[in-house]
Amino acid sequence: MQKYYYDLHLHSCLSPCGDMDMTPNNIVNMAKLLGLDVIALTDHNTSLNCEAAIKVGEEVGVLVIPGMELTTSEDIHAVCLFPTLEKALAFSQYVDENRIHIKNKAEIYGRQVKMNENDEEIGEIEDLLLPGSFIGMYDAYRKAKEFGGICYPAHIDRDSLSILAVLGEIDPACGFFSVELADISKLDELRKQHPILDTMNIITCSDAHYLENMRDAANTLELPELTREAVIEYLDTQR
Repeated sequence: MQKYYYDLHLHSCLSPCGDMDMTPNNIVNMAKLLGLDVIALTDHNTSLNCEAAIKVGEEVGVLVIPGMELTTSEDIHAVCLFPTLEKALAFSQYVDENRIHIKNKAEIYGRQVKMNENDEEIGEIEDLLLPGSFIGMYDAYRKAKEFGGICYPAHIDRDSLSILAVLGEIDPACGFFSVELADISKLDELRKQHPILDTMNIITCSDAHYLENMRDAANTLELPELTREAVIEYLDTQR
């Protein structure tokens, strides 16, 4: 077993709230500079910039996991990760077919830009990616599993867009084995309030929308090997 530095919650310029400097090359090379071994690209309700990031990661030696930050029907954010680009894109297509579609107003919300591995613009998503999907929190884990991936609640310690803020608790019926905190210093207090956390994997990620928000290598996963499958198996196993 070996420890690997991670950040499994990063947004590119495809997220409307993501800075235009969050290009595939900039994200992956910043991760390399920060000493990260594995990252996940998790744009809002889409995985369409993952291919470019994966290609850059293969060049510079950073493992990139394709994923997304799903907005559920309850307006809760959940991180979804997949072992292959093909599975991530299939899930992305499913979400696109099962979400609210309203036109983006780039002057208000920001552009939603698709890029290739050379950071060249190859398209722009016209419908706003922020609104909720028709996938409920009780179905999110099961649906991600159907596409070969996993799902877990994002930034549970935040006052909005989190499972605790909206539902007040993490129901075991949801099926989650992991949760993400934005601020790991809140863990002890949250464990007192929610004993279910004692049985779950706890990770903390940057949720970076700007390059300056990406964090230095500090948090690790202990894995038998550095592969997407090993990361997903770790997060999909009860502790």
